[in-house]
Amino acid sequence: MKIAVIGAKGLPPKQGGIEHYCAEVYPRMVAQGHSVDLFARSSYTDFAWKQEYDYEGVRVISLPCVGWRGVDAFSSSAVGAISAIAANYDIIHFHALGPALFSCLPKIASSAKVVVTCQGLDWQRAKWGNLSSRLIKLGESTAARYADGIIVVSEELRSYFFRTYERQAVYIPNAPASYPNSDANFAFGTSLNLEQNRYLLFLGRLVPEKRPDLLIEAFQKLKPQGWKLVLAGGVSDTELYVSQLLEAISNDPNVVLAGELRGARLAEIVRGAGLFVLPSDVEGLPLSMLEAMREGIPVVASNIPPHQQLIDERRGVLFQSGDLDSCIEQLDWAISHLQQMQDKAQIAKQYVNLNYNWDKITDENINLYQALYGRSKKLLAQERKTF
Repeated sequence: MKIAVIGAKGLPPKQGGIEHYCAEVYPRMVAQGHSVDLFARSSYTDFAWKQEYDYEGVRVISLPCVGWRGVDAFSSSAVGAISAIAANYDIIHFHALGPALFSCLPKIASSAKVVVTCQGLDWQRAKWGNLSSRLIKLGESTAARYADGIIVVSEELRSYFFRTYERQAVYIPNAPASYPNSDANFAFGTSLNLEQNRYLLFLGRLVPEKRPDLLIEAFQKLKPQGWKLVLAGGVSDTELYVSQLLEAISNDPNVVLAGELRGARLAEIVRGAGLFVLPSDVEGLPLSMLEAMREGIPVVASNIPPHQQLIDERRGVLFQSGDLDSCIEQLDWAISHLQQMQDKAQIAKQYVNLNYNWDKITDENINLYQALYGRSKKLLAQERKTF
């Protein structure tokens, strides 16, 4: 099949769950004989308009975008949708609800089957202003009306689309990204004055809905002896919020702002953590939590539905979302019962390895494409043998 992908910033992935998802899934599709073009943002790729490059067999096409906060996603997606109409794709796949605003265009003007993946209800995210939130919500309703297939990454999102639009969605989860080998001597962690297994790790964008502020306040009130808190993540149009975080930790040597980490350094800091903590109010299905679980790191998280899908009393500890006292109580329990947390982490690791696998996710995407396109796997295999 000939597949177009719209909505990702580009490849290789730098920051963002959608880009990591595309980096895992689409090269696997290419390896199975499919053709994939990914329409990217020139602001991300640093390539000129219509320049192309290869990423593990995926053709990445750089498109113009307006360099204003939020507008770049809409402008590049609009251009991508128009560009895809004339190229005779079998499948045009939109990622995220903002880009899905333009899913009606290929549905109306081409024979391609249109798929939309919802990684989360982005209109709930604090970084978007009122107008952007309305446009994203409109993208959601456009997807519900025009898309031939809707993919969601959590059971809660599947329920949401049925409750809100009486629209059936296909549940295909995320999976953890693959980590490289890391320094067994923990040199980078040592340079940050960290001790292995003696720090809490927050990994994610520093945005209000992920609630690093709540975690900072809980840690500073708890003051666990011999422990530090590491915040690892980049800024996403939230400079004012991050400046407030910096002010809160400016005089606290036990809170470390590690910045955005990738590769071996990211793997080292995750593998060295004593506890992984995600206090989010809003998530789709968090890749960072899946990565920590896959690495065998004990998890403490807020009890929002996407987290409850991953964590139960056998696999980790949950606290009441947005509740400072509950967060402090559960962190205190986890730090005081590290062996029990390690036992939970091993169960969580087995659970992730069994249920969240990129090869399986790729096959499920292809199965949906083929079902929409009217061809079974068996027929597709027969067609390949004739060429």
